[in-house]
Amino acid sequence: MGRRRKLVAGLVIAAALGFLLLRAVGDATVYFKTADEAVAERAELGSHRFRIEGLVVPGSVRDGDSEVDFTIRGQQGAIVNVVHKGDVPELFQPDIPVVMEGRFVGQNFESDRILVKHTNEYKAENPDRVEEYPGA
Repeated sequence: MGRRRKLVAGLVIAAALGFLLLRAVGDATVYFKTADEAVAERAELGSHRFRIEGLVVPGSVRDGDSEVDFTIRGQQGAIVNVVHKGDVPELFQPDIPVVMEGRFVGQNFESDRILVKHTNEYKAENPDRVEEYPGA
């Protein structure tokens, strides 16, 4: 009977470790979507955390006490309202491409991290990312 208990205990431990590993890998995966892709795939994205890229629409930035609200536009014209809680990079301004990390909540994308796409270094490291927006 001792061998059977050890086998069952070993299986329980292996299952628990497998569960934890799968959960950690799933939480570590953050998808990257353009604003156009995110709007088109909103139902599939649900409340999952991902990165979204778009151009900050001029005239849309509104500073609040603990948040910044603004709108981004995709290359194909998709519009996403953003509510950002946290620090905003110094170079953040209207009419520049940004990448935010967060999730859709209701009608808005709630962000807690903003990256400004501004340097040649960023462009060199991310050649597949959007570089120009029509009308910008």
